[in-house]
Amino acid sequence: MTAHRWRKSSYSNPNGNCVELTNALDRLRDSKDPKGPTLKVDVTAFIRAIKTGRFDR
Repeated sequence: MTAHRWRKSSYSNPNGNCVELTNALDRLRDSKDPKGPTLKVDVTAFIRAIKTGRFDR
Protein backbone atom coordinates (compact mmCIF):
# COMPACT_ATOMS: atom_id res chain seq x y z
CA MET A 1 0.00 0.00 0.00
CA THR A 2 1.29 3.45 -0.89
CA ALA A 3 1.80 5.87 1.97
CA HIS A 4 -0.28 9.01 1.60
CA ARG A 5 0.60 12.47 2.86
CA TRP A 6 -2.44 13.88 4.63
CA ARG A 7 -3.38 17.48 5.32
CA LYS A 8 -6.08 19.06 7.41
CA SER A 9 -7.76 22.38 6.83
CA SER A 10 -6.38 25.32 8.75
CA TYR A 11 -10.05 26.07 9.56
CA SER A 12 -10.50 22.79 11.46
CA ASN A 13 -11.55 22.73 15.10
CA PRO A 14 -8.83 22.68 17.77
CA ASN A 15 -10.22 19.34 19.00
CA GLY A 16 -9.24 17.74 15.68
CA ASN A 17 -12.72 16.97 14.34
CA CYS A 18 -12.09 17.39 10.66
CA VAL A 19 -11.84 15.64 7.34
CA GLU A 20 -8.33 15.24 5.97
CA LEU A 21 -7.34 15.10 2.31
CA THR A 22 -4.26 13.60 0.68
CA ASN A 23 -1.84 15.85 -1.13
CA ALA A 24 -2.81 14.00 -4.31
CA LEU A 25 -6.43 15.14 -3.70
CA ASP A 26 -7.77 11.62 -4.23
CA ARG A 27 -8.62 10.32 -0.73
CA LEU A 28 -10.50 11.56 2.33
CA ARG A 29 -10.47 10.31 5.92
CA ASP A 30 -11.77 11.23 9.37
CA SER A 31 -8.98 12.96 11.30
CA LYS A 32 -10.18 11.34 14.55
CA ASP A 33 -9.46 7.88 13.08
CA PRO A 34 -6.26 8.15 11.00
CA LYS A 35 -5.83 4.37 10.83
CA GLY A 36 -9.47 3.88 9.84
CA PRO A 37 -10.97 3.62 6.38
CA THR A 38 -10.38 6.12 3.62
CA LEU A 39 -12.67 7.22 0.83
CA LYS A 40 -11.28 7.37 -2.69
CA VAL A 41 -12.80 10.36 -4.48
CA ASP A 42 -12.72 12.10 -7.83
CA VAL A 43 -12.13 15.60 -6.48
CA THR A 44 -12.89 17.30 -9.79
CA ALA A 45 -16.34 15.69 -9.92
CA PHE A 46 -16.87 16.38 -6.21
CA ILE A 47 -16.09 20.10 -6.58
CA ARG A 48 -18.29 20.29 -9.67
CA ALA A 49 -21.18 18.74 -7.69
CA ILE A 50 -20.68 21.27 -4.88
CA LYS A 51 -20.63 24.20 -7.29
CA THR A 52 -23.80 23.04 -9.04
CA GLY A 53 -25.67 22.72 -5.74
CA ARG A 54 -26.01 18.95 -5.72
CA PHE A 55 -25.55 18.82 -1.94
CA ASP A 56 -27.73 21.84 -1.12
CA ARG A 57 -30.74 21.17 1.06
